[in-house]
Amino acid sequence: MPEPLLRANAVTVTFGGLIALSEVDLEVAPTGITGLIGPNGAGKTTMFNVITGLQRPTGGTVHYDGHDIRRWAPQRRARAGMSRTFQRLEMFVGMSVRDNLRSAWEASVPGGVFGRQAAAGRETVEEILSRLQLHSFADRRAGELPTGICRMVELGRALCTRPRLLLLDEPSSGLDAGETARFQDLLVETTSGDGLGPAVLLVEHDVRLVMDVCQQITVLDFGRRIAAGPPAEVRKDPAVIAAYLGESAA
Repeated sequence: MPEPLLRANAVTVTFGGLIALSEVDLEVAPTGITGLIGPNGAGKTTMFNVITGLQRPTGGTVHYDGHDIRRWAPQRRARAGMSRTFQRLEMFVGMSVRDNLRSAWEASVPGGVFGRQAAAGRETVEEILSRLQLHSFADRRAGELPTGICRMVELGRALCTRPRLLLLDEPSSGLDAGETARFQDLLVETTSGDGLGPAVLLVEHDVRLVMDVCQQITVLDFGRRIAAGPPAEVRKDPAVIAAYLGESAA
């Protein structure tokens, strides 16, 4: 088995007397999709913040591509190939879709904001616009678009950084059934095939989506890991059923 791209061991985060995470282990393979699920308040977004450097852990270790990254600033992690989306849409609402994607690419390339490798940047942006079927919206302001399209724009911004690890925080939130199906297809296309796509860590409340696309799933509840394994095993785990899925989902 290949070494994990990301390995977190015994990660603990406390806020005063509140324990947000307690000795959580998590691994993300160098390819494919890993799910991170659990009830609201389970600690999923806190774990994302630890991985991306927005939250320093109280205890535990985080290794990325074999490196201990606990002291790495968020921008260093981004330059090393981490990219993420957020529960709440994070875009430049007054800029066009194309400029939103271009700004993400520029931020990921040394000297990109000064026009270095501009041709490569334009090529990347146009490729992502095509892949996500956003060309018809490319010149419209992001703030004018419906939620479903904005989710695609946010995904496009992340992909324009050419990530090795893509962290998606509830990407289907606000999408209808058709938009969710389209997003699922895009996610599978992005991470399959020649192995050159990013590894994905997916936080998502749509259980069907998670079970369909993930190869491995870690489940949190009240800041603790209660299960980890392939979807078929996780969905039958009594602790997961009691805490999150319910009998009908199992």
